[in-house]
Amino acid sequence: MELRQTTVRYRTEWTAALADLPPAHVLQTWEWGEFKARYGWEPERIVWRTSDGRPVAAAQMLARTLRVPGIGLRRSVLYSPRGPVLDWAAPEVAEAVLRDLLDLARRPGVIQVKIDPDLPVGYGPPGSDDAEPDPTGERIAGLLPALGFHPSPEQVQFRNTFVLDLRPEEGQLLAQMKQKTRYNVRLAERHGVRVRTGTADDIPLLYRMYAETSLRDGFVIRTPEYYQDVWGRFMLAGLAQPLLAEVDSQSVAALIVYRCGPRAWYLYGMSRDLHRDRMPNYLLQWEAIRWSKAAGCTHYDLWGAPDRIDPHDPMWGVFRFKEGLGGRLVRTLGAWDATSHPAAYRLYHSLLPALLSLLRHRGRSATRQSLE
Repeated sequence: MELRQTTVRYRTEWTAALADLPPAHVLQTWEWGEFKARYGWEPERIVWRTSDGRPVAAAQMLARTLRVPGIGLRRSVLYSPRGPVLDWAAPEVAEAVLRDLLDLARRPGVIQVKIDPDLPVGYGPPGSDDAEPDPTGERIAGLLPALGFHPSPEQVQFRNTFVLDLRPEEGQLLAQMKQKTRYNVRLAERHGVRVRTGTADDIPLLYRMYAETSLRDGFVIRTPEYYQDVWGRFMLAGLAQPLLAEVDSQSVAALIVYRCGPRAWYLYGMSRDLHRDRMPNYLLQWEAIRWSKAAGCTHYDLWGAPDRIDPHDPMWGVFRFKEGLGGRLVRTLGAWDATSHPAAYRLYHSLLPALLSLLRHRGRSATRQSLE
């Protein structure tokens, strides 16, 4: 298929192109690219069109330049978070787009091109009665190695997630939850947990709760300024909404819902150790579901599930919590890399774990200091 590839430089053109394609992930929005541009990434937005000008694919590529101290050497890595966006069931379009993305890996100084399509390869836990393959995803998983891509050793986003169909009525959504989950939602209501919508004025409070959560649960977060940006700017654009759970007017937990088109995502959650016996997180999720449905969304993505569906997995508790909300486990294609410089690629990935470990150590120290 003959497709014309163009680089888009204006928000209106990019947004219009995405509107003509299958629903895009929030990480492919113009706003996400502009946000990442303030933290060392340079967005390049590519649209593929037919001869009559109809868009059939799009990819927001984020480029990061790496500099080798002392010798002035510059190399770059390219990454399309949850992209490219296209109808993967159209084989000619898919192959043409993937071949063009391979060409990006041949640019001078490019170490790798990473793609991470929002494309299911299956549903339900493998081996369970609910397991179901996705033929399109499986076909693309077979096509990628043939073209020159390989599974990435660096999975930036969660590979698996839970997605809840919001189209049924609220009563049916409640009925689809596990009995214990439904009980905990009602328990929170009976025990005085109240949920309110937040504003930009709540961002310092949200950050403090997020910092407490990160230290308790052992993950690393960024600086307060980073979250002022990723929360505040998206709230201002109407793409994000915080919800806060309170007991006696005291905030005990919160989450932030992002939305783009017909989809919503639970991207950030935080909680304190206070009143956890009142199950505020269950009521928060129910109110996030209700908010997303009222906003016109048809699907709610709970953003993250273990790679291995195993009770020994560190995320097993997260799996059980999200499973209880009635969503469907979606197993996606994951991240794939292409490179035309294998030696530089191997060196980059051999050094990356040590660098990330250092950054995590510094991040934990900075988070502790922010709470003192």
